[in-house]
Amino acid sequence: MLLPVALRAQALTILESSGWLESAYVKWQPVANAQSYNVYYSGNGVVNLKIDNQLIRSYGSYYRADVLGLSPGAYTLKIVPVTSGVEGSATVTSALSVQAQDRTGFAFSNGRIPGAYNADGTVKSNAVILYITQNTKNTVSLNVNGASANPCVGLQTILDGFKKGKDTRPLLVRMVGAITDPSYLLSGDLVIENNNFASSYITLEGVGNDAVANGWGIRVKNASNVEIRNIGTMNNDSDEGDNIGLQQDNDYIWVHNVDFFYGRAGSDADQAKGDGSLDCKKSTYVTFSYNHFWDSGKSNLLGLSEATTQGLYITYHHNWYDHSDSRHPRVRYYSAHVYNNYYDGNAKYGAGSTLGSSVFMEGNYFRNCKYPMLTSMQGTDVYNPATQRNDYTNMPIFSNENGGTIKAFDNYMVGQQRFVPYGAAGYPNSTVDFDAYVAATRGEVVGSTVVAAYGKTAYNNFDTNPAVMYTHTPDAPEAAKGKVMQYAGRVKGGDFQWTFNNAVDDASSAVNVPLQTALVNYTTGLVSVQGDGPATGGGGGGTGGGGTTAADMVHNFTTAGTTSTFYTITGNLSTSQGTVQYNGLTLTQCLKLESSTAIAFTTTAAATLTLVFNDAFSGTVKVDGVNQTVSAGRLTMTLPAGAHQIAKGTTANLYYMSTAYATPLVTRKQQLQAITIYPNPAADEVLVGWKGTREFSLYTITGRLVKTGITNQPLNVKDVKAGLYLILIRDEEGFLRTSRLFKQ
Repeated sequence: MLLPVALRAQALTILESSGWLESAYVKWQPVANAQSYNVYYSGNGVVNLKIDNQLIRSYGSYYRADVLGLSPGAYTLKIVPVTSGVEGSATVTSALSVQAQDRTGFAFSNGRIPGAYNADGTVKSNAVILYITQNTKNTVSLNVNGASANPCVGLQTILDGFKKGKDTRPLLVRMVGAITDPSYLLSGDLVIENNNFASSYITLEGVGNDAVANGWGIRVKNASNVEIRNIGTMNNDSDEGDNIGLQQDNDYIWVHNVDFFYGRAGSDADQAKGDGSLDCKKSTYVTFSYNHFWDSGKSNLLGLSEATTQGLYITYHHNWYDHSDSRHPRVRYYSAHVYNNYYDGNAKYGAGSTLGSSVFMEGNYFRNCKYPMLTSMQGTDVYNPATQRNDYTNMPIFSNENGGTIKAFDNYMVGQQRFVPYGAAGYPNSTVDFDAYVAATRGEVVGSTVVAAYGKTAYNNFDTNPAVMYTHTPDAPEAAKGKVMQYAGRVKGGDFQWTFNNAVDDASSAVNVPLQTALVNYTTGLVSVQGDGPATGGGGGGTGGGGTTAADMVHNFTTAGTTSTFYTITGNLSTSQGTVQYNGLTLTQCLKLESSTAIAFTTTAAATLTLVFNDAFSGTVKVDGVNQTVSAGRLTMTLPAGAHQIAKGTTANLYYMSTAYATPLVTRKQQLQAITIYPNPAADEVLVGWKGTREFSLYTITGRLVKTGITNQPLNVKDVKAGLYLILIRDEEGFLRTSRLFKQ
C-alpha cells in the first residue's frame, strides 16, 4: 500500500549503538509520523529476528531498544519506523561486538548454570519471559504449575507460585524502567524461592541502563539456580533492610552487574546509609561479581550463625567498592575467594575475617583503602596507633569475635594506613599479630602453624584443593581495575552518574548528603514502553488529557527546533552558543531568550517544569510573568494547572525543557468520577468510596506502600502515623486515580 506523502515515515537517524555483555542496544531520533518501530537483529546465524515490543522504549527526545540473550559475536540491528501498520525505510547499525559474561566462581560449580540463560548467553529452552513495568507490576499474570490458584496475578504472586518448586520452566523476569513498590511484597521485599528445586532456573534482570528497584528490596531464600543482574537498587526501606539479601538455604546463586545505592536510614547508628547492600548467610556456591557499590556503608556481610566452616563456598570478583566504607566482605565461617576487585577510597577497611573463615585475597587493587585486610582480634584490628600497642577493649575495628585466616597473593596497595603481612619485619610479633599471610605463589599451601591469634583456627587451603576449587585465570591488579571500571554495574555504567571528591570522600564514612538527595529525588527519563503505554510513577510522566502524551511535553531544541504539539514556540535558534550535556544527551542547538521570544503551553493538572540552559548560566528566566532564578544552568519548579508562558528574564540560551505530570491524567469523562474519602482527616477508620469494588493502596508521600484496602469497606488506620498520604486506585478502564488522606 502506498501511503500519502504526509503519512510516510521518514528515514531515521541513529544516535548511538553498541554491543555489551551478551546484549546490544541502539538509540535513534524519533521519526515524524512514525506510530511505532520494529527492531530486528542479525548475526551468529540469525537473520532479521524481531525483538519483543517491550524492549523498545521512548525517552521523549530519543528511542532506545536493547537486544538481550545474544551469544558472543558480531551483530547488526535494524530499526524500521511503522506508520498505519506499514513499515517504512529501514536503517541498519554498523557491526556491533557482543562480549561474553564472565561466568566464573563457585556459583558455576558442579556443572550448574544459574538463571534462565545458557552458558553461551542465549535463553534456555521453554523459558517463560515476563516484562515488568511500572504499569504492569501489579497486573502481570501467569499460570504456574503447582500454584495454589491460577492465574497468578502480580510479580510477587507469580514468584509465590514458583515457591513450591514444581514448575520446570526457566523463568526470566525483565524489569523495564524505574519501578516503585508493587502493591504486594513480603515485608517490603520481593522474595524469590523455589524450594531448592534443582530443575528450576530463575533470572531477575533489568533491561538497558535504567532499570531500578526504587524503594524495595530483593530477598532470596530456599532457592537454587537464581540469577539477579543489571538492576539499580536504591531507597530501600524494607523490614529486612538489605538491598539484596541471600537469607537462608540457597545454593548456586549469581548476583552481578548491579548498582547498589543508599537505602533508607535505619534505626541503628551504622544504618545511616541503609542496612546491608548485598549480604549472604546460610547459603553456598555463590558468586557476586561486577557489582558497583556507591558509597555503601556496609557492603557485604557474609555469614551469621552457620556455626560450621564446612561446605560454605562463595566468590567475590570484579566488584567496584567505590568509596564504600566497610565489609568487602566481612566473613564468618565461609571459604571465600575474593579476587580482582577494585577497592577505591574506602574509609574504614577492605576485607575482614572472623570465626574460622578462610579468605583468599587475590589480584585485588587497593587505592586509599585505610586497612586493606583485617583479621579479628589481632594485627591492625586491635592496634592503637596512638599508643603503638594492642588495645583489645577499645580498638577492634570491625569485630571482637575470634579470628579466621586470610591468604593474600598478588594484591596491589597504595595509600593504605597499615597492613601487616605474616612474619614481616618492622612489626611487633608479626607471626601472631598479622593481618594476612602473604603467599609467594598462588598455589602455595598455608602451613598449619599459621593460626588465628583468637580461636587458633588454621587456613583450610580450599583454593588449592582440586576437589573444591574451580578453574579461573585472574587478571593482574591493574588490568582488573580497568575491567571493573568498564563493566561493573549496569550497562555502560547505568543512568545515574556521580563523581566522588577523593580529597574528601576517601576518608569520610559520613552520609554524602548531595548524593543521598539525588537518590531520593531520582526520576527516570523513560516516557513509554512500546506495547505497554506511558510510564506511571517512579518519575515517569504519563498520558495527558486531550491526546497529549508525555513525549509531547519533552522538548529538545537540538532535535526538534521550534516544532512542538504541546508548546507554542516563537524565537530564534542558534548552534553557536556552546554544547550542554544533559540526561545522556548532547545538546548543540538552543532557543535564544530575547525580548521577542515567547513559549506558551497549558497544563491540565499540577506539573513540574524543567528548563536546561548553559551550565554556567545563573541568571533569571520569566515564568508566568515572575522572574525565576536559574542555578548552574538548571531550573526546576512546580506549576499549577492552567496556561503558562516562558519569556526572557536575562539574556539566556534554552536547550531543553520538559513538563511532567505527577500521575497520568484522565479524560474529561473520567474526571467526572471522583474518589470519596470519609472522614478526612481520619483518626481510627477511613472509608474510601468508589462506584464499584476495587482494591486501593495507601502510600506515604515519598512512595512507600503502607496498606491496601477495598473500596466501600472501612479500613483500620489506627496504626498509621499522623501525616499526609496518597490513595491510589486503578479504575475499571485501567487508569490510575489518586486522592489524599490526612491522618490525625
